Amino acid sequence: MNAHRTLSLLGITAGSLLAAGPAQGAEPTPLSEIRVGASRDARSYAGEQRNTAASRTDTPLIEVPQNVRIVPQKLVGDLGATRLADVVGFVSGMSQGNDYGGTWDSFALRGFEASPGSLINGFSSTCQCGPRRDAGTIERVEVLKGPSAALYGSSEPGGTYNIVTKKPQFRPMREAGLKVGNRGLRRATFDATGPFSSTLAWRLNLVAEKGATRTSLIETSKYIVAPSLTWAPTARTIVNYEADITRIRTPYDRGLPVINGRTDALPRDRYLGEPSIPNLHIRGDVHQLTLNHTLNDQWSVRAGLMHRKTDNTGHGTEPGALQRDGRTLTRRMAWRSMPSSNTSMQAEATGRLQTGTLRHTVLTGFEVSRYTHHADIRGSDLRTAPFGIDVYAPVYGQAQPPYTGALVVSNNHDNTRALYAQDQLDVTEQLKVMAGLRVERFHQRADSVRGNRTTRSNHHYSELTPRAGVTWMFSPESAAFLSWGRSFKPNTGSDVNGNAFEPLKGTAWELGYKWEGRQDAGQPGVVASISAFHITKNNVLTQDPNNADFNMAAGQVRSCGVEADLAGDITPHWRLTASAGLTDTKVTRDNTANLLGKRLPNVPRVSAGLFALWHDRLDNGSEYGAGGGLVHVGERTGNATDTYRLPAYTSVKLSGYWQATSQLRLTLAVDNLFDRTFYTGSIGTISLQPDVGRLVTVGVQYRF
Repeated sequence: MNAHRTLSLLGITAGSLLAAGPAQGAEPTPLSEIRVGASRDARSYAGEQRNTAASRTDTPLIEVPQNVRIVPQKLVGDLGATRLADVVGFVSGMSQGNDYGGTWDSFALRGFEASPGSLINGFSSTCQCGPRRDAGTIERVEVLKGPSAALYGSSEPGGTYNIVTKKPQFRPMREAGLKVGNRGLRRATFDATGPFSSTLAWRLNLVAEKGATRTSLIETSKYIVAPSLTWAPTARTIVNYEADITRIRTPYDRGLPVINGRTDALPRDRYLGEPSIPNLHIRGDVHQLTLNHTLNDQWSVRAGLMHRKTDNTGHGTEPGALQRDGRTLTRRMAWRSMPSSNTSMQAEATGRLQTGTLRHTVLTGFEVSRYTHHADIRGSDLRTAPFGIDVYAPVYGQAQPPYTGALVVSNNHDNTRALYAQDQLDVTEQLKVMAGLRVERFHQRADSVRGNRTTRSNHHYSELTPRAGVTWMFSPESAAFLSWGRSFKPNTGSDVNGNAFEPLKGTAWELGYKWEGRQDAGQPGVVASISAFHITKNNVLTQDPNNADFNMAAGQVRSCGVEADLAGDITPHWRLTASAGLTDTKVTRDNTANLLGKRLPNVPRVSAGLFALWHDRLDNGSEYGAGGGLVHVGERTGNATDTYRLPAYTSVKLSGYWQATSQLRLTLAVDNLFDRTFYTGSIGTISLQPDVGRLVTVGVQYRF
């Protein structure tokens, strides 16, 4: 069946379901039963186990043939996390990459970059030049391992993550917080929610921060305004609007170079930019509007619209190369403007039906999206104006060289139309089957100028991304699963003949086991999983053997490994999260001989995270908690040709709180207790991104 015919059939199905009406005699659901945002398991590290982005239905995660790790707000708070990056080390198979001078998030899942194409409340967020995600607006993070293209389209085969934001509540709450730490950290937060009326609720999150930095020569600042409204005009209908307006000022800090193969040649607080250069302006605006309506006891519909706009503008210094004297680093003055926008619309129907002895949970829908990205980067000439600096004895304040021309000018426009369908079958009480398919029409237009080279591409194609899996329920608390899925992601640019590259295509297999330990109320108190996976990605760009100035889509990489996670309340007083992963990546086909067989950069072969917290009540009724943990990141390849390695490290963390009264809470957190020097990521040999070092933070929160 060709793609156009499949699109038509799925469209007829979606239209029929969306047009369906409530069944005769269906009883309305009481408004008090409508849950908005917060999980019933808000105090457990296990997190929400239903209504997740893994299936987009209320199917329990134990029945979904996929490894999914939920990071709830309770864990985020106990860790004292202020950024999404602070929790990555506690998810198996998830690692940090180079954050491009501290300007955006860069995370990998199972060896493949997951940040571009990540999700916000189930909407694909293509913009990759936006601000790093703050933890102040996060309700939970849903990490979906393996391909999710059957539901969400363009993405990497290693997986993606979904940010679920805090929603308005019909119960009044107001909380103000203040955190103060060394290395310049100052952070104020405000979170308030409550009802305007019996059907309309509001929420407002505010963040103002002066961030911690690795050197006193630079500083960062951040401001966030996140208002939201929830309207429930009937017991069956919920309309939600939310926004996130983020403004960040930060230097373009490319970190440190590798010197003679050594990553430890320079102290981590050595700054090789120019402190007098104004900080970059990083902007991120997100607006979402969703409608959820329950038609009857079996069927519901959902529609939504998201618009996200980001920008990264300003001056900075780009490192060039280390000279033969081993101490002079050439630099380029650069100016960049990188605006992007992503608009998408979704509509879908979910329902339950029965055919013979088979029970179905059906999801079908469509999505339309438009993504634009513009990059204009101009700089000075490294040959005529090297703008050098002594890496061992830097002197700042040199006359800045003039910009001589454009380094990169590019315009990208991606338009997508997609239909998707998914069926979850209860074959028996023990056997569950899931199958899904997304059909996507993709139009990609890209123009790029790099120096004297101009490339243009205009490409239309259709992609089918299926997934299938089977789950065997040994009991309601334990299950094994086997899954298979495909993914795709567009390549940009064109080959020597001016033809657009075929998209990246991935195929993944996964075999796993899940277990849940139940609390007295029947909710999961502890969740655990272990899985093994094998992923192959084709059409990776590699150098054209007949013309070194061009690439061709002919490379292949693979990733395989084992992951394990455990999280929850293991006793009435102990909360724990633990994870471990073994990820083996390898370039299996490439036209460049010195890349063949190499591991993928910035991906640790071994990684692990552990955090445990003891909590109890004092005789006066106040509550306290004290905990600690560690994150271990194994040795990583520093660049594509594996000429040096980023050393392994283990970072130790302490955290505690005292809930003095129902209103007052005091917190203490120590990150990198032993003040280890380590690097979170790298680009080539010119950019090692060091951690800030030991960070001690004290905080106070007052609820009123």
